[in-house]
Amino acid sequence: MGCFTFIKVMMILFNLAIFLGGGTLLGVGIWVTVDGKSFLDIFGALSSSVLQVVNVSYFLIVIGAILLVIGFLGCCGAQKESKCLLMMFFSVLLIIFIAEIAAAVVALVYTSLAETLLTAVVTPLLKEKYGADKTLTQIWNVTMREVDCCGLNNYTDFTDSPWYKEHKTYPEPCCKDKQPCNSTIAAESEVPGCFYQILEEIKTNAGVVGGVAAGIAALEIASMAVSMYLYCELDQK
Repeated sequence: MGCFTFIKVMMILFNLAIFLGGGTLLGVGIWVTVDGKSFLDIFGALSSSVLQVVNVSYFLIVIGAILLVIGFLGCCGAQKESKCLLMMFFSVLLIIFIAEIAAAVVALVYTSLAETLLTAVVTPLLKEKYGADKTLTQIWNVTMREVDCCGLNNYTDFTDSPWYKEHKTYPEPCCKDKQPCNSTIAAESEVPGCFYQILEEIKTNAGVVGGVAAGIAALEIASMAVSMYLYCELDQK
């Protein structure tokens, strides 16, 4: 088996795995969107990642769709030896790679801006739906218990929420499970917001986060290099 054929087969298998993985994530994302309660019943108590702070269903759908496109372009481009598809594969990966670098720079340099943007989006959502939307309420309850935090910034994020209006108390994690969880006990408990806790966890595990990021970047660079190699070899045929 020649070098070109071997790399072509590896390219097909690798991107087929990406395609199948993307399809799985897309399916899970659609499942969460259609029936979020059953998903949380199965996985909610086991998860403590940052994905619980955002809408996990849309996140999975977007990531799944992107992986589907990448897998399709890479697999079909190599199988059909299509220069057009290989160039599209390379271009999509390059755009994603640049976007990841930009996002990393923004996250490192503009942490306060990220906090401001999250506060502008998440805090009004908590005040409007916490206690009224069962799925959102359960997601935040699990998050606060697993991460040992309260709200996005602090307990005041829940002031005037449907939960507060009905019970006249804050969520129990905001008071370290002391009852009744009123503003006085919540202030004395000084439970940090989930944004700060997640940020601290990322800083604490910076080596792991950096290793994962470096691994993903290396895979992307290798994939772009392989696609360019196949593209150039097709030119010589």
